[in-house]
This record gives sequence, structure tokens and C-alpha cells, in this order.
Amino acid sequence: MARANGRAPADRKADALRLALPSKGMEDATLDFLRACGLSVNRTNPRQYRATIPALAGVQVLFQRANDIFAKVDEGSVDLGITGYDIVREHQYEEDNVVLLLNGLGYGQCALVVAVPEGWIDTNSMVDLAQISAELRSRGREVRVATKYPNLTRQFLYDHGINYFRLVESSGALEAAPQLGYADLIVDLMTSGVTLRENRLKTVAGGQIISSQACLVGNRRALQSSACKLETTRSMLELIEAHLRSRDFCSLTANIRADSPESVARRVTAHAEVAGLRGPTIARVYPKIGGDEGWFAVTVVVDSTLLISAVDSLRKAGASDITVVGVKYVFESKSWSFEALRRRLAGEVPEDAARWP
Repeated sequence: MARANGRAPADRKADALRLALPSKGMEDATLDFLRACGLSVNRTNPRQYRATIPALAGVQVLFQRANDIFAKVDEGSVDLGITGYDIVREHQYEEDNVVLLLNGLGYGQCALVVAVPEGWIDTNSMVDLAQISAELRSRGREVRVATKYPNLTRQFLYDHGINYFRLVESSGALEAAPQLGYADLIVDLMTSGVTLRENRLKTVAGGQIISSQACLVGNRRALQSSACKLETTRSMLELIEAHLRSRDFCSLTANIRADSPESVARRVTAHAEVAGLRGPTIARVYPKIGGDEGWFAVTVVVDSTLLISAVDSLRKAGASDITVVGVKYVFESKSWSFEALRRRLAGEVPEDAARWP
């Protein structure tokens, strides 16, 4: 039986947005990131694979292996997912249903690189590696490459003139492959390079295939067919985008004695680089009983790298009692990531236009 608003419970269930989060590896970093964005995940039992986001009504959170999230989004069993950009690049194909919403969430940074044994003293670049491949070919053997990224690796080797090779797929630790003798070199993710060095491997010049970090993807058909899911996605993108932008800024408030707010504005805007995003906000300070008259509070939001310069500039303008706080969100006139998504769903812009200005 339909409710008073004309919609049956099944309709609302169909409109619930399903968000897949990584269950291992990036799980803690993802939960911390969403919390910082104001999208805390409510999971009463850490062993549960389902949760909610109280700030977004109707969102169902499911925890999946990061390597499986792309496929889950592609098949439509979830609507949105957070996974590594390396996984997206490895598995995406021309006719898939996955649309890239944000390709840089600012955590989980790593790079997919080519690494060879340290004992290959004369092999320091992809050009050297191409020569080794050709030499092995002349002896009737192909260079063996252990990797979990066959698609990216194959194309990268072809692009660098290495046409004779054999890919060795492995689900275990790739770093041991050359020592165990079942591969000559590896293509794997590198964060700090420590693991490679501990296994006597080295990267080669020009051997970085892609850089990667956590990214947000969505199912194209689900977002095209459900206005409710698209609106929920907009809310999520708004908060994430505003939080990512805010990390570059801080807010300063100071007291300045002057005859008028215009006088304060002239002093502060004389230093344009620290005069705020649009300019200072100035308000009269109402003194305590018996306090001095003629004080104004000025607030500016500046790039965090200019903090000390901003403090010095405010002092030169006569400021005292300077306080600084971090900025949680910086919203612009619209959500550029959502505008890009809306245009992509309408087929107006290329698929790789997923990074907002």
C-alpha cells in the first residue's frame, strides 16, 4: 500500500544509494577521510560488512575488497565506490559502465613502476631494458615480467619498444619473483621504495607507469536513471570537493584600531597576496565596559603557505590579537566535480575530465 506521499517503501529502497568502501588496505584511511569530510560511517560492529552514513539519508555502505570494487560498480551491484586509481586504470575498458567522479582523494598515494634486480648494473632505463629484451629474443628467450597489472604493463612495454616478453601473473608477493627465478623483473606498486630495496630491486628511469591514489567512481546507468541517487551523489561530491579545497587554506582574525572600516580595508588590501579570497571581512568590535573605542575585527582566508606572511602583513596594518583556525570546507559558486559529472552523463565532455579545477 502506498504511503501518503504516493511512494511505496520499495520505491525508496530502490532509490537508496549503495556505496562500496575498501575492506582492507585502505579501510582505515578511507574512514578517516570520509569523517574529515563530514561523512562519518556508522558501523556498530567492525566485523560487519554493512554500514550507514548518518549525514546522507538512504546511503547503504558495503565493505568490499578494493580490487573487487571496480567490478562491483561496473556490474551495477553498487552505485558508487572508492578504490585505487591504479585498479580503475587496469580494468577500465571503452564500453564499461564506470564513470570516474574524482580521481584524487589525497590519500593512498603510490606508483606503478618497473623494477629490476640491483645486480643488473647496466640496466638503468627503459631504453636499457628494451635492449636486454632484444638480446634475450636473439637467444630464443623472452623477458619474463611478474605483475598483477597485465593490461597496464603490456601497453607500457609496447609503448617503450619492448615487444617480446612474457607476463607472469602472481597473487603473492611479487618482490620475490626474480630471486625465486620465475621472473626476470617485476611491475608493482611502490609507496616508499623500502620493500623494493629490501628485496634487492631497483626502479629504472622512465619506468613509472602511473601514479595512483584513492579515487571515487560511479555506475553510469544508475546515476542516469535515478534522480534521487544523482542528488545524493551531488551532496557527497559537494562535501568531498569542499574539504579537499579547504586543506590549502586557513582563516585569520585580528583586531585593528582605526577610524573606519574603509581605513582598515585599505591597510589590509595593500598586501594583495594575503588580503583574502575576495578581500577582508571587517566588523566593528563593541568594547567591554570601559574599553577602548575604535577597534575593528578583520578576517581573511589565505593560502596556508602564506600564513607567516599574512601574520606579518596584518601586524604592519596595526593588527593585534591574531588568531588562526583551520578551514573545514571551501564551497565555491557550484560543485565543479558534479557539473563535470552531469555533463559526462549527458555525453558532453570526455571521460578523463574527472578532476575539478
